[in-house]
Amino acid sequence: MDFQVGDKVIHRTYGLGEILQMDEKELSGQVNRYYVVKIRDLTVWVPTDGKGKPSLRPPTPKSEFKKLFALLSSPGEPLSFDRFERKTQLLEKMRDGKLESICQVVRDLTFHRTVKKLNDDDNTILERAKNLLLNEWRFSLLIPIAQAEQELKQLLGGPPH
Repeated sequence: MDFQVGDKVIHRTYGLGEILQMDEKELSGQVNRYYVVKIRDLTVWVPTDGKGKPSLRPPTPKSEFKKLFALLSSPGEPLSFDRFERKTQLLEKMRDGKLESICQVVRDLTFHRTVKKLNDDDNTILERAKNLLLNEWRFSLLIPIAQAEQELKQLLGGPPH
């Protein structure tokens, strides 16, 4: 996918960022072009060649959120009770970087919490998934983060405030 300087993008690991510039770097005797992406206080160089699994995607359009909201409010799918197996499942889902997968992780861990106490890995993955989701939600729907958090709680079956 071709992006331009100034485009907002979603990095599959770090979330919402902006392309600051294009840059060329020589690595192992080969010159490659990179997107220089600013994500909060982090700057990453992402190859522009598109080889391998793409690290960048455009933000999810506002029109897609209705489907994501339905996913978030649907019943959670049971997760493995084996913590290592569960961690592997969840991280694999997070790795694809799709907002739909991130929503599934949030929904399923929230459901899992009702049947079993979350361990430290579960809590870390849940917080990371929520942050990625809420930042993209805030950006795409042009709403304050607190509003996105409140709406997420309601979709997940939390008590309205």
